[in-house]
Amino acid sequence: MSNIPQLPLAQWIDSLVNWLAHFEGFFNAVTAFLGGIVAGFQFIFDHIPIPLFIILVIGLTWYLTRHTKKYGLLIFELAGLLLIWNLDFWRDMTQTLTLVLTSSLITFVIGVPLGIWMARNETVNAIVKPILDFMQTMPAFVYLIPAVAFFGIGMVPGVVASVIFAMPPTVRMTNLGIREVDPALIEASNSFGATSWQKLVKVQLPLAKNTIMAGINQSMMLALSMVVIASMIGAMGLGTKVYFAVGRNDAGGGFAAGLAIVILAIILDRITQAFNQQQSH
Repeated sequence: MSNIPQLPLAQWIDSLVNWLAHFEGFFNAVTAFLGGIVAGFQFIFDHIPIPLFIILVIGLTWYLTRHTKKYGLLIFELAGLLLIWNLDFWRDMTQTLTLVLTSSLITFVIGVPLGIWMARNETVNAIVKPILDFMQTMPAFVYLIPAVAFFGIGMVPGVVASVIFAMPPTVRMTNLGIREVDPALIEASNSFGATSWQKLVKVQLPLAKNTIMAGINQSMMLALSMVVIASMIGAMGLGTKVYFAVGRNDAGGGFAAGLAIVILAIILDRITQAFNQQQSH
């Protein structure tokens, strides 16, 4: 094996990163844009009184689940949010929520159109699929290196790393949902003279909505799973509490912060599922 010359893969990647560094203005603009979204979410969360925030979450959940008349989730949300408040993790929780919502918003804006494009163009589908495989299987820690190189430290590189890690389910499920629409319905819309845009908006997207929402839900959960990893590059929130607890060998503090992440994850998961079910009625 020693006679086989080694490919300078690491050097090639370093050269690519150094070349991309010349586009500093572009990355600064992206940083400012994402930083503005993060600051906007955090400003809203910081200025909503905690009792009002809890009431709004419970009210939204009740509205979305009023047809099922299952009140266990409402009790869980009340107890969970009060516990987070009691443990003095409230601002950490809102910072984590800001990271997840920003990442999910960008994932939705980019992932859904890309999934639609894949469903309607086989060439794009063949190109993007291996890229999605790469994004899903690459260890999440690896995304931190270019994120820091191009966007510095803080919430913005955490958002970028989370978007890359969390986007594949949204793209894949959107692609799948569009492709699973009954061809007979497409033929019927063609017979009525529907344009390509009308077929997409009035036939394909409504019928694929449940599948697309499932992908968005999975992306949101993946973004939440990145909060501890993103804390290593300065993303604030509950992940920072867990990261510091690991460094101090503080089992109790780490478990408490981890429990707060679990509570937030369950609330976000159930709300998005309830929204999907409510829209289906």
